[in-house]
Amino acid sequence: MDLVIFIVLALIIVILFKSFDSFVYFFAITDILLRILDFLKQLLNITEFTNFLNQYVPTSLLSIINHYSTGVFNQILTWGYLICFIIFEVYLIKYFAKTKRRR
Repeated sequence: MDLVIFIVLALIIVILFKSFDSFVYFFAITDILLRILDFLKQLLNITEFTNFLNQYVPTSLLSIINHYSTGVFNQILTWGYLICFIIFEVYLIKYFAKTKRRR
């Protein structure tokens, strides 16, 4: 179910914004949010919160990829995951360079 929700949201983002940049930002924001929730789950150690997150929220997008795919397809998706984060990092560096020049 988590894969379906992610795919639907990604398609909505691409259709609304019509750019690859928006998909990369959505991808990174989603993964960072999932990792923050997982970190909070480990830090707080509240039973109800932990049970809820364990049942309904994946730890990261990579965990979704690993859960729903195997073999060569898994490797391809994992490389795609890595490439999306490299592109995100490039966008962040460009943004940082722009803001440093303005000062």
